[in-house]
Amino acid sequence: MTGTRRPRGAPARLALPSPCRGCCGIAVDLGSARTRVWIPGRGMVLDVPTVTFAGSGGVRPVRPGTVVDLSGTARLLDRLLGHRLPRRGRPLVVLTTPVLGGLAFRAAAREAVEVLRPRAVLTVPGSRAVALAAGADLGRPLLVVDIGARLTEAVLLVGGEVTDARSAGLGTGALGEDTPPERLADAVADLVTAMLRQDRTTRTRSALRRGVLLSGGGALRPDVTQALPERLGCPVRPVPFPHTAAVRGAAGLLAAARRHPSVTGTV
Repeated sequence: MTGTRRPRGAPARLALPSPCRGCCGIAVDLGSARTRVWIPGRGMVLDVPTVTFAGSGGVRPVRPGTVVDLSGTARLLDRLLGHRLPRRGRPLVVLTTPVLGGLAFRAAAREAVEVLRPRAVLTVPGSRAVALAAGADLGRPLLVVDIGARLTEAVLLVGGEVTDARSAGLGTGALGEDTPPERLADAVADLVTAMLRQDRTTRTRSALRRGVLLSGGGALRPDVTQALPERLGCPVRPVPFPHTAAVRGAAGLLAAARRHPSVTGTV
């Protein structure tokens, strides 16, 4: 009987019994307006309204920064993803979360995701996922502004970690005759001004000199993006495909996590 000998000095590679063998991975951006899902090898498989159905009509189980209906969110995830997963597979899930109210959101979202029988659930702040999708240099202070349908967040990242964050309950869904684009730009400027006033370091100013990274549906509105540089006094750079940046950044983290020895079952 013959076999292959391991070269002397080569690191041992041990195949460990792993419940994740053959499992898939899922990146999920669970927003108040839309839910987006990315599956490795298939790309973005879902971009649908965050709506579940109970009784005679649809309801929204997620509001800006908050999971208001835990069972409804679980039903939504099961309806959208349950049939897409291998029967015996246990997915590794990477889930984006808002920065403010994040603890409560993470706890509720993790519980809702249990309907998918995950191997593990990893969470990432949406702003950091956006920066990763844009390929931004996280070694320097970075200001990320996300203008969603119902919520706007301004987040300061230092070394890739959140050091300050502000939000306003205003988004592109409010734009119309009564709410011009300039008002949304003013709201962003107010958030950044508050950050500057309370920052006793030079980090926020350094991030502004570098320029703001803009994501969310607001980055697709020229009337908003043209007003922001004047209000902020700095360059504003929309990320490519800004409405899907968060889920794409989460997908990048998912790819890295799936290669980790704790997941592959090798040492």
